[in-house]
Amino acid sequence: MRHPILLIDYSSLLYRAFHSMPPSVPMHAVHGFLDMLARLVRDRRPGALGVAVDEDWRPAFRVEALPSYKAHRVAAPDAEPDPVAAHEAVGREVLRALGVAVVGATGFEAEDVIATLAARATAPVEIVSGDRDCFALVRDPDVAVLYPLSGTRHLLRVDEAEITQRYGIPGRAYSDFAILRGDPSDGLPGVRGIGAKTAARLLAEHRSLAQLLAAPSLPPAIAQRLAAARAYLEAARRVVPPVASVPLPAVSLALPSRVADSAMLAQLACTYRLEGAIGRLAQALGLAV
Repeated sequence: MRHPILLIDYSSLLYRAFHSMPPSVPMHAVHGFLDMLARLVRDRRPGALGVAVDEDWRPAFRVEALPSYKAHRVAAPDAEPDPVAAHEAVGREVLRALGVAVVGATGFEAEDVIATLAARATAPVEIVSGDRDCFALVRDPDVAVLYPLSGTRHLLRVDEAEITQRYGIPGRAYSDFAILRGDPSDGLPGVRGIGAKTAARLLAEHRSLAQLLAAPSLPPAIAQRLAAARAYLEAARRVVPPVASVPLPAVSLALPSRVADSAMLAQLACTYRLEGAIGRLAQALGLAV
């Protein structure tokens, strides 16, 4: 069996670590993330590894097309700073000092980076993310999502059959499903009057949103609802699917053969009391620190 390319959704796992690790642990989100990554490297034995980051969690091109996109997540002017932000920055530094590829692109989300890396891949890809948006990238037999159910100890392998079983839709139709039924977590209103069950039935019958909209004959109620939502549907089709053509900087996803910056790594370990977590990830990667 070929060793997979392992693509990590950094923000997704970091936030999970932040909320699952005791705050009494120094830099607890980074500590938890590094332990998750160490476990993944040991268990999945990847042939290549990339950690995808959000350089923009609410990109302008998505907001321009659909102003409601993630609008509910925008902090009020007097809100406290995001407590995860400091962890996010330190975690990036640790990964870079270890020599692990950290990949992002201005104006794009991690899911877009992952989509682009997956499209370029020449080996099977396993995406680790707790964001269901990544289900849109599943392509048998080449791309699967490992969805954390409990940390990274219990991972649900999401392939096309799992999507069909879970949602009753074609295995490559998750983005279309999200567009039709809506997704409050991303500020997607969906098509008024079409919920999850109706969206699943329509996609099961027509295979895709494009074919549904091109169907010559639909029940009058469905046709009316789709017609009333035409502007939303046009916008959502530009917003929801991950972009697989991001202009990424040149980057190697090869596993590091040595620590990239031992002095920086030692400083970070001491400053943030991350010696144990860094040591466990280095050991999993086969690095001497």
